Order: sequence, then structure tokens, then C-alpha cells
Amino acid sequence: MQNPSFPRQSAQSVLFITLDSCRHDSFVSANLPVLRRIGKVYCTQAPGNFTYSSHMAMFMGFTPGDAQSRITGVNPKYGKLFRMSQGGIAGKGKEYFLLQGRNIVDGFGRKGYRTIGTGAVAWFNPQTETAGNLIADFQHFYYPGDPCVTWTLPRQLQWLSRQLDDLAAPVFAFLNIGETHVPYYFEGAPWSPQDNPCVPFGKDNDALEARRRQRLALEWVDAKLAPLLDAFSESTVVICADHGDCWGEDGLWEHGISHPKVLEVPLLFRIGKTP
Repeated sequence: MQNPSFPRQSAQSVLFITLDSCRHDSFVSANLPVLRRIGKVYCTQAPGNFTYSSHMAMFMGFTPGDAQSRITGVNPKYGKLFRMSQGGIAGKGKEYFLLQGRNIVDGFGRKGYRTIGTGAVAWFNPQTETAGNLIADFQHFYYPGDPCVTWTLPRQLQWLSRQLDDLAAPVFAFLNIGETHVPYYFEGAPWSPQDNPCVPFGKDNDALEARRRQRLALEWVDAKLAPLLDAFSESTVVICADHGDCWGEDGLWEHGISHPKVLEVPLLFRIGKTP
């Protein structure tokens, strides 16, 4: 499927991308010329060890962080990218977006932003009650389908291209990408999507293959994101993972467990025009 085109977005707009399950070491080992244009890659700790908990925290402004840093956005305790005015204590550093409401999605909506989002993994499935806590405050949300399928980025980008067409108001756009989630499959990959090298408590797991496949999935995603990131070239862009995966460390596999490799994730961002 050909990459869609996107209209240029305003400097006030915000694009928030989560690379589901992406380990920091995968990110830094991959060839990612498009994503790396956004800024320095920081090694941070995720606020949760699985998709739901991490996104709930991030939607309250608690993005991944490095507790030793004194840079706004890199350490949310020092200064947040997005801070809820009635949620948590203000940091010591500058905080870029001060928001009011139930979460940052609602907060941007109250500021006049058009809020749109799309999530690949099953926690964003609107047919489930649990998803409501993540997606209810988006004005428009797209879940691409089968909860057993995570490789849906082309369809998500097509949907975003239609939603972003000729917008006058600033937009808060959210994109959760599933190709980096187990089984690390992407469109056209030379292996079966049913072949998963990282299964919790599995007997036939393969750490080297899991590492290779996530890296290749990242590089495929990088090429697909170029037109979208070009459209937000003057805007605020935040890219991170919600958590990582264990690949046999201490005998553990996948996520949903509080292990250092599950919590260690990449973070990079660029700030556009803020209020």
C-alpha cells in the first residue's frame, strides 16, 4: 500500500506516537533516518509494564522518563511535556502544555484542538468497555480491526490522512503502532505472522530472532512515517514506547512484568509552538 500524503499542520499542533513494545536497544540499533530527525534519543523508563497502564499514565502527562535528568520532558518529575493542572505537583523546570480536564486528550479538546487517535493493539478496541478509559475523550478514534492482528499501520495512516485534510484548527493526533509488538510482523515480512519468537512461558522462543524482527519492523515503520512526520515538521512531536519486552533475561519473555528490560524504552521529542 502506497504511503498517503498529509497536509501541513500548524506549529501549535501535536503528534504523539507510541511504538508498542519497542525496546530501547532495538531502537538505537536500527537504521531510522526519519524518526531520528525528531531529536536526541533518550533511554528512559516507561510508566507502566503493559499497554493499558502505560497509556493511562501518559494520557495524564506521565510520559517515560529518566529520573536523573534535569530536562523538561526527559524527566516528567522535573518538568512535563503535558501537565494536568489538577493532577500532580508542578515540576521545577518549564512545562510545555498546561491542560485542564480528565486527561491530556480532553485537555487539548478544551483548548480548541481537534483530537484524533488510532490504536493498533487490542486495548484500544472500542468493542470492549476497558478501551473506553483510553479512547472516550477523542473526538474521532479509529481501531483498525481484528484484536489478534497488530500489523495495521498502512490502514491507520490512510485514516489519519483523511482526518487531517484541510484542518484550520490545531490538532492533537495520537498514533499507537503495533508492528513493533509481538510477533514483530509487518506487511511483506518474509516470515509468517503466526510464527512468534517471543511467547510468555514458551518453549521454542528465540531471543536473537525477536531482536532481529523488532529491528526490521522498526525500519519498515520508519519509512512509512516519513510523510506524516513531514506534515508535522513545525509542530510538537513526541515519540516513545509504552514498554519493552523481555527476551529471555532472567528466564522471562514478553511484557506485563516489572523487569528492567520491559521498562527501558526510547523517548525523543521536538517542541513546536506552545501556548
